[in-house]
Amino acid sequence: MGSVLVCGVDEAGRGPLAGPVRRINGLADSKILPPEKRDVLAGRIKERSIAWAVASASVEEIDRLNIFHASMLAMRRAVAALPIQPGQALIDGNSCPPGLPCGARAIVDGDAKEKCISAASILAKTARDAEMTALHERYPQYGFDSHKGYATPEHLEALGRAGPCEIHRRSFYPVGVFFQKDLFAEPWALMQEELRVKSYRMYCDAMKLSQAPRLQVPAFDLRRRKLQRKYADVRSTPAAEPHVDLVDAMLRKARVGLRAKRS
Repeated sequence: MGSVLVCGVDEAGRGPLAGPVRRINGLADSKILPPEKRDVLAGRIKERSIAWAVASASVEEIDRLNIFHASMLAMRRAVAALPIQPGQALIDGNSCPPGLPCGARAIVDGDAKEKCISAASILAKTARDAEMTALHERYPQYGFDSHKGYATPEHLEALGRAGPCEIHRRSFYPVGVFFQKDLFAEPWALMQEELRVKSYRMYCDAMKLSQAPRLQVPAFDLRRRKLQRKYADVRSTPAAEPHVDLVDAMLRKARVGLRAKRS
């Protein structure tokens, strides 16, 4: 951009249930490549960039601030950590954080439009993947080396078996439910493992259904009946009664909300 030094900004880790959120700033002629090439490309980006920096927001900050504001915090930290300050930051997305020491412009789908943002995206992904792989050594029961903390079926199965650990984000509903009083405490832990996992998955599926955008009442009712059939064995288990009550109350409230919107 003429004589203005530009940095690209992107993130990794906004969606996962566990681990930090990272922002990376880098300047390089690069683009996103398949995962098997990211490590090689990340090294080249670091060699050819005028400057790059890695910053993060912790799990505690994510839970305290929410994931959006934690991402903004990590962005400010990354820009501040650059050994050479840019004249402008190009940011992937539709929001710029306040308090940057330079001008900023948000670009929707910027990682596909601006090479410096593409480079930042690759550095963000490789840095966070490496951290989650290292955390797998400390918490092998969750499989962080494979899913990197995202809410995959395998990760949810592990949460249903073992419950969350200290790096899980309590402000995300698949984790936060474990901290509701008595619902996922001793009675849940004493259930047969298969039913324990299914009772947790029932809650997660019900929460997804209750939060489904633009869903009409007939479609909602159809999906609710399918969910009830899918978890019929859990619903008939006395030890799972608190979870069943929680799910039914959640879905009733969601249905009332859908009917209110329709009227």
